[in-house]
Amino acid sequence: MGILPVGPKAHHRRRESGWTLAQATKAKFPEAGPFHQALKTQVDQYFKDSGRPARDLPGMYAKTAALLGWFAASYAFLVFVADGVGSALLGCVSLGLAMAGIGFSVQHDANHGGYSERRSINRLLALTLDVLGASSYVWSWKHNIFHHSHPNVAGLDADINIQPFCRVAPSQPLRRAHRFQHLYIWMLYGLLAVKWQFVDDFKDVLSGRVGLQKMPRPTGRKLAEVLIGKLFFFSWALVLPAFFHPVWKVLLCHALTSFILGLTLASVFQLAHCVEEADFPEVPEGGGDFAREWAVHQVETTVDFARGNRLLCWYLGGLNFQVVHHLFPRVCHLHYPALSRIIEKTCLEHGVRYRAQDNVRTALGSHVRWLKRMGRPLAVEAM
Repeated sequence: MGILPVGPKAHHRRRESGWTLAQATKAKFPEAGPFHQALKTQVDQYFKDSGRPARDLPGMYAKTAALLGWFAASYAFLVFVADGVGSALLGCVSLGLAMAGIGFSVQHDANHGGYSERRSINRLLALTLDVLGASSYVWSWKHNIFHHSHPNVAGLDADINIQPFCRVAPSQPLRRAHRFQHLYIWMLYGLLAVKWQFVDDFKDVLSGRVGLQKMPRPTGRKLAEVLIGKLFFFSWALVLPAFFHPVWKVLLCHALTSFILGLTLASVFQLAHCVEEADFPEVPEGGGDFAREWAVHQVETTVDFARGNRLLCWYLGGLNFQVVHHLFPRVCHLHYPALSRIIEKTCLEHGVRYRAQDNVRTALGSHVRWLKRMGRPLAVEAM
């Protein structure tokens, strides 16, 4: 998620723990073993038996149209129809949730190459993230490369870096204020979208870094996409509404919409990774290799939730099936429910822990308990 950059104390702690960033980025996973091979075999068999393509599903195109329609209708209502506090609030909530839905389902599949077999369609729909105000170029490095390569590894996974205000991994530094983080972290979640849109993308492009890791600075067409995307976002989100409403009302509605968007996005991610049931492996001492193969690491650092809630599954773009997504990110998320059963069975056969929360309430409870635990000094003593 990366709401704030890691502070100097975190750098110091990592050096004390026996590794440098250069060593960490060279740490490798063991070669794929029987578990990963069995997973690929079973999933290949699923597609062979079902006769369904992994991508380019008609249902996905229909879902995209529905989400984009929801976004357009919410925006039109908020700008051209809403004339009171109640209707404005309704429009802000609807627009924020529609934007999150596009992020969960459309841009996410497209940026992973899981939407279509055609690269041009994936790229076009990946740009829906730029329309929402966040750079798809930066996101692809931050999420596809850095997060998916080492989920829940502090220092390598920028998505679990909320330092210095919050501590969500045992190897991160503890500060006195963290004892209250389970209370105030929701406000930070709500600020995610604004910080992403107005600060992080510009900072990352200029510095050529995402958190501690290097990212190639975009040039040519890629840089143009970043800049045009930002200009288009600012135009529809702030400039056009100002022609019809006082600036202070536009800014207030934008702030509320962005808060809804950020809170929704951040909470969904945290329920899949920052909970009691997820593992938080550390970089091997001295820059050695990780103990577990890549597929096992993906399963044991990720937790599913609310798999039986069909409405939530539709809205979240299958991100409540995070285990499937981390193992097969280039498969359209409409396949996730079926694949989760195959993966869970394979995990049982190979002694790999597959964990899933029954519902959102249970997952939220686990997240809050984890935040409390990470905010107590006892969590450091037990490391």
